[in-house]
Amino acid sequence: MNTHPRSLASSLFPIGLLLIAMASIQSGASLAKSMFPLVGAQGTTTLRLIFASLIMLVLLRPWRARFTSSTLKSVIIYGLALGGMNFLFYMSLRSVPLGIAVALEFTGPLAVALYASRRAMDFVWIGLAVVGLLLLIPIGQTGAAIDLVGAGYALGAGVCWALYILYGQKAGAEHGIQTAALGVMVAALFVAPIGIVHAGSALLNPALLPVAIGVAILSTALPYSLEMVALTRLPARTFGTLMSIEPAFGALSGLLFLNEVLSMAQWLAIAAIIAASVGATLSMRRESPPLVPAD
Repeated sequence: MNTHPRSLASSLFPIGLLLIAMASIQSGASLAKSMFPLVGAQGTTTLRLIFASLIMLVLLRPWRARFTSSTLKSVIIYGLALGGMNFLFYMSLRSVPLGIAVALEFTGPLAVALYASRRAMDFVWIGLAVVGLLLLIPIGQTGAAIDLVGAGYALGAGVCWALYILYGQKAGAEHGIQTAALGVMVAALFVAPIGIVHAGSALLNPALLPVAIGVAILSTALPYSLEMVALTRLPARTFGTLMSIEPAFGALSGLLFLNEVLSMAQWLAIAAIIAASVGATLSMRRESPPLVPAD
């Protein structure tokens, strides 16, 4: 008699974790943007990755894993992609609203989802994504037009996100979440020189410490951990479908925390990109079973 409630609860639990993870990431991005006037997007990225790498190294102790030269190469590329994704995304936030930046960045995983498909229905999702992009980056001078340089940074972050997915799968196949810890460390080493050159001694300001740790926890340590738990309990297609609504979380976070009001066309553009991502995910031919952790 109690089987159904227990089954419902076990299904809702990982979904709840994933929603919390998305809210955490976008809240962290809003908090990070408050640091831009002090250390810039470059310094903010540096502080986030340094503190996140320290937290994840302590918690996950990745040095206990043994990596082959091939796996280590994938980890390095994965880390570089992660660093580039974070850096370019924060650079885009200097001039682009959070929700729009997330939607543009989301074209990366959308491209990965569509890459292997050749069915007619997949072109519908491609068309929806293109419509969304055209609405976000309108041709000509209009009041709703966004900064093209900022949009370029966000799209570049999307390219890095696609590489992050592809090489993260390769590197993580053997060592799982420990790969994420090493990847964050590589990303920190990659971005740190840029942040140091840009912000200099401002990075050592003690007043930044609590905010930087908060950004590291909200944007990296907490959501990565929650997503890993959700991944073990949800089918891959369900996970991908739920992740597709992240641009909406970004838009709402920007509205609530940064007072970034979007136009109706921009909301429609975000909705089109979300719909394209959901459609592409649901059209995947194979649905992987949930990964059940060992007892």
